[in-house]
Amino acid sequence: MAENLPFSYRIRRSHRVANARIVVKPGLVEVVAPLQIPEQHLHRFVAAKRQWISRALDKMAASRPEHSGFVPVTFKSGEKMTYQGHTYPLMLVPSKLKRIKIEFAEAYTVHVPESMASIQHQVQIRAALIRWLKKQTRQQVDFYVSQHAPRKQLVPRSITIKTQKSRWGSCGIRNDININWLLMMAPKEVLEYVVVHELCHIEVKNHSSQFWALVAEHLPDYQLRRNWLKKQGRGLMMAFSGQAD
Repeated sequence: MAENLPFSYRIRRSHRVANARIVVKPGLVEVVAPLQIPEQHLHRFVAAKRQWISRALDKMAASRPEHSGFVPVTFKSGEKMTYQGHTYPLMLVPSKLKRIKIEFAEAYTVHVPESMASIQHQVQIRAALIRWLKKQTRQQVDFYVSQHAPRKQLVPRSITIKTQKSRWGSCGIRNDININWLLMMAPKEVLEYVVVHELCHIEVKNHSSQFWALVAEHLPDYQLRRNWLKKQGRGLMMAFSGQAD
């Protein structure tokens, strides 16, 4: 096994590469390697590049634009993470469970299986947090739909919580609505605005004055909520960037 490093990493095998290489993204270190290279060689390769990797991670953390700190670079106890517009601490606790479990009560409590190799912690914690946030988003979206849809009979055919790299929501021609789960970290009023926005597209498929008047009927202060996304949306969209879902 690799020596104790200040970061976690994962190994991805690929038949399309001739030599091993290290890819560093915000909060993620990945070793891309040919199928034939023994795993122990890859661990030694990472250990030899330890200082370079640490510097690259630090540089990325320092260069993140304002308002992008919704998610910590490294998931460890004492770090901060956002939920519905407020910042809460992360608490990692050892567990007898076989799978990571997330609990939330004024803090993100991450129950990490004692049997899980430390090298897997960062990737697995990130994946567990994403699953948890998607579940919370679904519940909150369903609530907002139940509050707003009956008023004008704006009933979607389906609702899907999705990973979207450049959009907060969408409404298809058949009234299928998609909502970006990253909005669970925005203030709850912002998520409500996006849900209402897409519901209103069921009646008006464009952004005409008629559309915005309909949005205003549901949310008279929608412009304030929309402005939050204009100012902080870029940073929120970067949360969990570089990590597989």
